[in-house]
Amino acid sequence: MHSKDTISHDEYQQAADWLLAHTKHRPQVAIICGSGLGMLAEALENQDAFNYSQIPGFPHSTVQGHAGRLVFGQLRGKTCVCMQGRFHMYEGHSLCKTTFPVRVFKLLGVDTLVVTNAAGSLDDSLKPGDIMILKDHINFPGLCGLNPLCGPNDDRFGPRFPAMSGCYDAGLRCVAMEIGKQLGITAVMREGVYAMVGGPNFESIAEARLLHKLGVDAVGMSTAPEVVVATHCGLRVFGLSLITNKVVKSYEDDQSVDHEGVLAVGRLRAQTLKTLVTEVIARMDVNNNTSSSAHDHTEAPLSECDPCSPPDNHTEVLIRAQSDTSI
Repeated sequence: MHSKDTISHDEYQQAADWLLAHTKHRPQVAIICGSGLGMLAEALENQDAFNYSQIPGFPHSTVQGHAGRLVFGQLRGKTCVCMQGRFHMYEGHSLCKTTFPVRVFKLLGVDTLVVTNAAGSLDDSLKPGDIMILKDHINFPGLCGLNPLCGPNDDRFGPRFPAMSGCYDAGLRCVAMEIGKQLGITAVMREGVYAMVGGPNFESIAEARLLHKLGVDAVGMSTAPEVVVATHCGLRVFGLSLITNKVVKSYEDDQSVDHEGVLAVGRLRAQTLKTLVTEVIARMDVNNNTSSSAHDHTEAPLSECDPCSPPDNHTEVLIRAQSDTSI
């Protein structure tokens, strides 16, 4: 089911044409909100909002914490479109359907995709409430042949065999870490590798141990297919995970995770995430994709701004002490 369903270019175009006819906004940036992170859309000004059920071809979101609306508006000088709720493979959608909006965004003229998610930490240094900037991913369904690019390739969107190395834009990662320093939140920010699993169950202890040994820092049930399709389309991608729980890796640990706990952490970190994403978007150099490939953007040299460089130790200690009172 997941790999063989196909959607025609005309169906993507129909959705894009409907949206262009119903809003004056012409977005440059698209934002996909993860579980409990739909508040990012609240920052948009001069909003036009549409329920997914109104838009031709759009699936329906069935998960708590995903409102099921597409919101257009202005954010710090950029025209944006924000998905309040994404689609998941575990809901029964084909991967073509879960990634349907990404190609519609491409046809709307979007230049950059921002993906957010709620994730569980496998790295012991990541705590609930921390923010992980995605530097890479492991797409486990994709490694098993469940890939949204399976089937006939549409050359109007991208090549048959797209490279996934560097799919998370190094320049934007650098900008995010610099903003984190300015906001005083470097104690709760770091880069890491995200892994997508199919869900909907949370990981067994043996699965968690395996993922950890493979170098995974955080795990969730989304994001990778959207990034694959965005990269295929030539969109620039910035991604972040809100760490909402620690994944259990010990048989002696009697803790467990539930979806309501995931949403609760999202509510506690709402303002910080909104500010971080808003500032990253404000500093983006964007242009509509009709005139330039996403890869034409000039990125900050990593030698000048290394996303992986540790912050000053004194600053880290001070910020951690200030932030220990809340998530």
